[in-house]
This record gives sequence, structure tokens and C-alpha cells, in this order.
Amino acid sequence: MNGQLKWSAEAKLAAFAGLLSLLFYRPLIDLVAYAAKSSMYSHTLLIPVISLYLARQKWRGDRVFEAGVSESREVGERGARSTVDGRWGGWLGAGLLGLVAIVVLGLYFALKRRGTDLVRDDYLFLTVLPYVCFLAAGGFIFLGVQAMRVLVFPWVFLVFMVPFPVAVMDAIETFLQYASAEASHLLFAIGGTPYLREGLRFDLPGISIEVARECSGIRSSLVLFITSLLAGHMFLRSGWKRAVLALVVVPLGILRNGFRVFTIGMLSANLDVGIIDSALHRRGGPIFFVLSLIPFLGLLWWLRWLERPAHNRSEKA
Repeated sequence: MNGQLKWSAEAKLAAFAGLLSLLFYRPLIDLVAYAAKSSMYSHTLLIPVISLYLARQKWRGDRVFEAGVSESREVGERGARSTVDGRWGGWLGAGLLGLVAIVVLGLYFALKRRGTDLVRDDYLFLTVLPYVCFLAAGGFIFLGVQAMRVLVFPWVFLVFMVPFPVAVMDAIETFLQYASAEASHLLFAIGGTPYLREGLRFDLPGISIEVARECSGIRSSLVLFITSLLAGHMFLRSGWKRAVLALVVVPLGILRNGFRVFTIGMLSANLDVGIIDSALHRRGGPIFFVLSLIPFLGLLWWLRWLERPAHNRSEKA
């Protein structure tokens, strides 16, 4: 009986997701096409797969049903009152998410009616975000509020399949650009190489370099942030430790970008000025990203070590 009810909840949600995907087929196709050729959003195609995997892992562990997913099971085990509360909670969550989706879609159609020519990122934000909200609303309706509490991370993680609006992207990129320049300034000062700075430009012996928008490292910082959320969810239990791991990504990304500018500047000034036009500069981002994983993984290991019982930590030491 329970297995039948469990499959019924899955089947209803799957059917709803399929119908919703048909209704939003155009923006979803545009999103896939954009992600396939975009260096910024190439990770987008993996987000639904990861979310589905995480949800299935919890589902198979029966944590969802232990929390009371099925309204029918709640009737038998918790009584009519808990069923009513769970139903109202589910509809409330669905209503709030549906309202957000309708408002965003309303904004999209209002802009289209005024003849506003939306750039691709804004168009995808205004159409894919409502899809994710409606999908999560379906989760509240068909699975119930208790299940959504258990599956909150996989559902929230789906937000990363939505591209940023252009204004938000520009603001983040500008912040990282100037913060990276400050980090570079600090490293050049520590390195002892004589230089002059004017805004984002550094005049080194024999060469001038500028921290351009392309040097902001926004893509690698976003990927590292997503990685930190996943790692925290999978390997840490404490909420504050997960928050620390995610928040450290911001200064870590800034230091990584500053170190990249510092390295290229020092090599160009002291070894070969042609390095500024080399593959290390043009396509060396993955190298510095891997380097940033070293302190990140070290912090993850330390935070996980802190969660061990005190007697286990003393024995390891």
C-alpha cells in the first residue's frame, strides 16, 4: 500500500513536470542552446541532473516518507488534524511560489507588450525562473510540506539553472573586478616589485597591465560557490559550518584572481613580456581554479573534522 502511494506521488509530480515543460518548451530550448555555447552558463545543464540525484538519494532512504510525505499515510499514522495542517501548508507554499512566478511572468509580458527588446539573459531569467517556481509549487501540492522540508536543498538548488539578469551580472562582475585589483595591489606590494597604480591599471617595469572585466573571474567564482553548497550539503551537518564554507568562496575567489594578475604581471616584468599574450593569460583560468581548490578542500576537511566527536578527534591527533 505504501509503495503504491509513494509511486502515486512520484507519478503525479512527474506528469505535472512534463506538462509544465511542454508549456515552457520555448524558453527551456533556448536555455539549453545558450548553455551549450556559453562559458558562463555551461554548468546550467548539470543543475537539474544533480538536483534529481540528490532528491532520489533522500527518497530511496525513506527519509521523505518518515517525515510524512503522503497525505493518505498521514491519515493512518497522524490523524485527520495533521493531514489538514499538512495540506494547508502545502497549498500555502504552492500559492506563494505560484504568486512569484505569475508576477515575474507578468513583468515579462508587460515588457514585451511595450516593445522592449530584452537581451538573452534577461529573457531567460524572466521565463525560466517562473518555470522553476511552478515546478516547486507542484512539489508542495503533490508531495506535501513535510517532504519539501526534507527535500529543500535539491529544490532550492534548481535556482542555479536560471541565468542572472544583466544588471545583477554587471554588478557582481564590477565588484569582483575592483576587488581583484585591490588583491593584486596587495600582492604587488608584498612582492617588492616597483610599480605605479592608476585605478585598475598597474605600470610595472617594461609593461602595463589592466584588470579588465574579463579578469573578474565571475564564472570560476560561481562554479566554486555552487561546489561549496554541494560539498556542505553532502559532507557537513552543521548549518553554520555550511555557511562558513560557502561564504569563504568570496574572498577566496578574489584572492585567486589577484594572484593570477600578480603572477602574470611578475612573469611578464621579470621573465618575458610575451607572457601577457601567452596561453597562461588567455586560457590559464582552470589552472588557478585548481589552485583555489587546495585551501577550499583544506577548509572542508577541517570543518568536517570539527564535527567528529571529541574523543575521536583526540584519538586521530
